Parts: sequence; structure tokens; C-alpha cells
Amino acid sequence: MADVLVLAPQPFFQERGTPIAVRLLVEELADAGYRVDLLTFHEGAPFAHPGVRLERTAALPGLSGIKPGFSLKKLVCDGLMLAKSIRLLKKHKYRLIHAVEESVFIALLLEACFDVPFIYDMDSLLSLQLGDMFPFLRCWLKPLRGLERRAMRRSRGVIAVCEALKESANKAAPETPVAVLEDVSLVENSEDAGDDIRAQCGAGLLLMYVGNLEKYQGIDLLLEAFARLPETERGRIALVVIGGREADIAAYREKAAALGIGDRTQFLGPKPVRQLGACLAQADILVSPRIQGNNTPMKVYSYLASGRPLIATRLPTHTQALDDGVALLCEPTPESMAQAIRALAGDAELRERLGRAGRERAETRHSRAAFREKLRSFYGKILGPPA
Repeated sequence: MADVLVLAPQPFFQERGTPIAVRLLVEELADAGYRVDLLTFHEGAPFAHPGVRLERTAALPGLSGIKPGFSLKKLVCDGLMLAKSIRLLKKHKYRLIHAVEESVFIALLLEACFDVPFIYDMDSLLSLQLGDMFPFLRCWLKPLRGLERRAMRRSRGVIAVCEALKESANKAAPETPVAVLEDVSLVENSEDAGDDIRAQCGAGLLLMYVGNLEKYQGIDLLLEAFARLPETERGRIALVVIGGREADIAAYREKAAALGIGDRTQFLGPKPVRQLGACLAQADILVSPRIQGNNTPMKVYSYLASGRPLIATRLPTHTQALDDGVALLCEPTPESMAQAIRALAGDAELRERLGRAGRERAETRHSRAAFREKLRSFYGKILGPPA
């Protein structure tokens, strides 16, 4: 008998937000003594950890290259996950299902059929995500919002990745226990010295973004803000963008060239997580220009831990984790972000103060040790000790 069946509807393992969070979750559960079966999509690198058994959905033709966010491929894989989870529940007895993101709808059905309780691990609200991606669908999302509320009410507990999601859960299901379990900094796991980015970009200040290049991340906003800097100031700042797929990089290179900033903008492509600390350490200013969503980007916690000053948009996605004491917050407009870049570029003392405050915040609130303590406390209340 295993203690927990974790449903993670993503390719696994991949070096991006949710799979990294899932890896942290199952490793900490296993280290606490719980026996874990992890069910993921068929794609991904091999993974092994004592106490964790990895299960995958069936690999059908045409289902390769599953991207973050909603897609028809992901919908098909969700159906395959339902089928595989039914087979697992017929074969094994579980004390609890830990449902990540949209797999909570699978868990809701499994609870009715097999009488196995579940936890809702809420990284985002699916109805909000779909409304942001497809605005024309917003008036049709009422049934989905109702299903989300039902899942919150039926669950044994909700794990929210940020305060905004906790508030949503408390409003929808006031009787359900809710814990906030933020992502952690990945800087402490960075061991590789990485590349000499400054040598590639030349002298001057390095303004750096690290992450995927999906539209909601605000790369268009960042490029337009950088283009608004006076030419003399752009001459002493290099914009470095790390991450993204080849097609996205090519599109943004074209945009940078059209804006006249191609010579001062470097797209370095994805880097392994083990190099993250070394990359961030070379930056003079870090930026998170996200324009959509209500969950805090995982990168923010690593940004803080790096000790480098941070510019972020003044939106709930950031303000629930950041304030003016640890970051320079700006409105989500090119003009406001350009002003923030100029302010930090011209004030070494402000950069030092914000960087130091951010590192202190990360060490006290967003370390792996803090995550471990919160997770074990919540599981102790919901499930009790390992069997």
C-alpha cells in the first residue's frame, strides 16, 4: 500500500515551473516517510528518488511537445491520466490523492468511485487562465468556476501557491483547511559556474530576465520599455533574456530589431537549473515583467535569493510576495518600466539596498527548509503520520 497518489498533469521531468515544484513536493513527502506514487504525462526526463515510484500515461502518436497552458494535446493526456489513475486505484490502496492543478477534476471523480479523499494543489485557477488566454470564452466559464468551487469544498484541504489563491479558496470553501505553500528559491541548488554572460554582452550594466517566453510573461512590455530608454543610457545597459523555445526567441529577436534595440539585446536561450545561481549573480538588475495571472512566478523567489535588485510589475501576481521594501514595483506600461530601469541603473546605493533586503526575505520565507516545515505540518493535520 502506498500512502499518496500524486496526479501531476505535466511532462515530467522538465526544467520549468510546475514540474520543478512537483519534484520538490514528492521528494519532501518521501523524505518525510510517506510512500508516493507519482503519475505524470509520458514525456519528460527520467526521475528517481527513494520512496517515489514514477508512473506515466500512455504515449500515443502525435502527443509530443506538450507546452505549458491549455492545449488539445494536454486535454487528451488528461483523459489518459484518468484511465491510468483508475487502473492504479484498482491495483493499489491509497490513503490520499494529491491532485495538482486540473487533475483535481480527475480526483473528484475518483473520490466518488473509489472513496479516496484528495487534496487540491492549486497553482492557479483554470477558469481565470482560460479567460486570460481566450477572452471570448469568459462568459461561458461559469460551469467551470462552479466545478472548481465544488472541488475545493469536497477536498480534505487546499494547498495554494500564493495568498490570492488562498483568498479564492477561503471564499469558495470556508470550511476547507487552506495552506499557503509558496515556491522556493532554486539558487541554493545551483552548482554549475555556467557561462560568462558579461563577456558575451560587453561592458555596462546587465538587465536580466530568466524564464519562459509565453505572452503572459510580458516580454513585449520589457522590450518596449527598454526601447524607450534614451540612446545614451541604452549604450551602457545590455538586456539579457535567458530561456524560451527557438520559435519564441526568433520572434522576439525580430521585434527587438524592429524596435532598434537588437544590438543591445541578447537572447541566450534556455540554461540548466544548476546554472541559475551563476546566471543571476552576473546580473546588475533583474526584471519580472509579467502582465497576467494571479500566482507569483517561481523565478521571483530565486531572484530575491540572488541578492540582486528586482523590477516587477505592480500587479497581484507580484505584490502578494513583493513590496516596495524588496523590489522596485512599476505599472505594467512601457513608460513606467523604463522609468524603473533608469532609476535603478542610475542609483548603485538603491540597487544594493533592494538586493540585500530581497535576499533576507528569501532566506526567512522562501527556503526549502521553510517549505518542508509547512508541507509536513499540513500533511500531519490532513493525513496524519506516514503509515
